[in-house]
Order: sequence, then C-alpha cells, then structure tokens
Amino acid sequence: MKNIFAIFLVLFILILFSCNENKKDSTSNNSNSENLKGTISISGAFALYPITARWAEEFQKIHPDVRIDISAGGAGKGMTDALSGMVDIGMFSRGITDVEKAKGVWWLTVTKDAVLPTINSNSPFIEKIKKQGFKKQDFNDIYINGKIKTWEKWAKGGKTNDLKMNVYTRSDACGAAQMWAEYLGKNQEDLLGTGIFGDPGIADAVRNDVLGIGFNNVIYAFDINTRLINAGLEIIPIDLNENGVIDADEDFYNSLDNIMAAIKSNKYPSPPARDLYFVAKGKPQSKVIIEFLKWIVTDGQKFVNEAGYVQISEEKLQNGLKDLEN
Repeated sequence: MKNIFAIFLVLFILILFSCNENKKDSTSNNSNSENLKGTISISGAFALYPITARWAEEFQKIHPDVRIDISAGGAGKGMTDALSGMVDIGMFSRGITDVEKAKGVWWLTVTKDAVLPTINSNSPFIEKIKKQGFKKQDFNDIYINGKIKTWEKWAKGGKTNDLKMNVYTRSDACGAAQMWAEYLGKNQEDLLGTGIFGDPGIADAVRNDVLGIGFNNVIYAFDINTRLINAGLEIIPIDLNENGVIDADEDFYNSLDNIMAAIKSNKYPSPPARDLYFVAKGKPQSKVIIEFLKWIVTDGQKFVNEAGYVQISEEKLQNGLKDLEN
C-alpha cells in the first residue's frame, strides 16, 4: 500500500507541475498575440481610397478590435486634415511640396498609379482617336491655351464650331488634376474646363457626354473585376513618339493589367504616373497606426496588383519600413 500511495503522489505532483507550466505558456502566448485596439481616421485622395479600404478590411480581419474610418475628398483635403490633426492619416496623390515639408508633414510611399485621359466610348471620332491618339500638344491646346474647342478642330484642323468639345476637369484640390497639369507643364489652377468634384464625378460626366473629354485615375477608368475599361468610357492613347499613329509599343490601354505593366516599366510617362502616399503631422506615435502602416508596406502589398495598383520598388518599401521601426 505504501508503494502504491507513493506512486500516486509522484503522479499527482507531476500532473500539477505540468498544468502550471501549461498555464504559464498560455499566459505568455496570449501576451504576445494580444489584439491591437484603437481607432484610425483617414481622409484624402480619391486615388488611394479603393486600396486603402481594401487594406483596412484585410487588417481588421487580423485585428478585429481596430476600427478604421476612411473618407475621400481629394488630396488637398487629405493634407489639410492631416496637418490640422483632424485625421491620423491623409491619403495623398502628388509630390510633397517644400511648403508642406516646412509645416512638418511626414509621408510614407505606399503604392503607385497614373492619371489617364478619358473619352466617351460612343464619341463620333472614337476610331480616329484609337488609331492616331493625342499628342501632348493636343492636350495643351485643349486644357491650357484653349486653341482646340471643337472636335473637328482636333480631327481636321479646321475652324468649324460644330460639335463642341466639352472639357471636364476637377473642381476639388486633387492630385489627379495636379499631375495631369504637371504633364502639361502647368498647375491645376491653369487647367481649363468645367469643374467636377471627385474621380467618380468626372468619370460619370464623360460617360454621359458623347462630346466630353476628361481624365481619371486608373482605378476609376477600369473595372476591377473584369480588368477592362469601364462601360461608357474609353482611354485616349498618348502618341508618345508623336509620329501620328499609335504604334504597338504605345498601345497598352485595353486592359487594367496592360496599363499597370506600362506604368511599372515607365512606358507610360511620369507625370501623369506618380507615387501615392500616406501623410501625417509628424511621424505617427500610436502603436495601432504604426502597426497598420508596417503591415501595409509588408504583407499588405500582396493586395496591390489585385486592387488595380502598381507596387513600388522593394527599396522604397524597405526604406518605409525602417522609418516606421526606428
């Protein structure tokens, strides 16, 4: 009996010790995998809104106690809201100016896209446009100096006033209009045309006007699911070598994947191609914001191409990560 009691006592001690060790391990693991908690507010560029919404959705699957509020209103609003502290992060879609740097803006490069000139798919000149495209000077004559006011003037060089060209630009301070203007050597304020608010707005204006011409960020010109140009729109091909015809190596507008490849390889000019940024008033200090941004430049990059954007270089991603970790 004594031997049996001794055996049970040893087994009881071993089981008790094992349970205590398991409890310690469990406590340690819970501490290491503690869910992030908090709220992140974001506003700004329409260009970044779709991918930011996707990033937020995927990040919240991993961290369900994190709330991310996002609103689009143009790059200018994103910068203003970020610098004033109204939001944690601003979505920004043009280069950072010296004035903005002097105000203490911090920025992180997260992806890349481009601005594309758009036309109504039922334009009476659609076949000629697809065949010969527009030269940069054509766009200057439309958007900057106003020499071209009718479609016949562009197509035939005539002076007829028939078929007026309805020119659309952006009414909100935005990266798309600024980058389109920089392509033409000017600033957004120099662009002629009827002002329309937002990327979806200008796409709708051109889609509903057979004589309209405008410009859109890639993600608003293409259908993310079919990877084809959105119904009612067509892209105006740019005659890059200005030989009066769209050559095979200039014809990359028929699918989202083709235009993304052209942007990545720099076949499509920059501007109007450009990097996209998150901005803030100084480097963010909140743990939840830092972790969100670190995830974006690492695991979050796997959603970039799928969402219709172009991944930036590995060097830029690593530089951003190092900045966040320091």
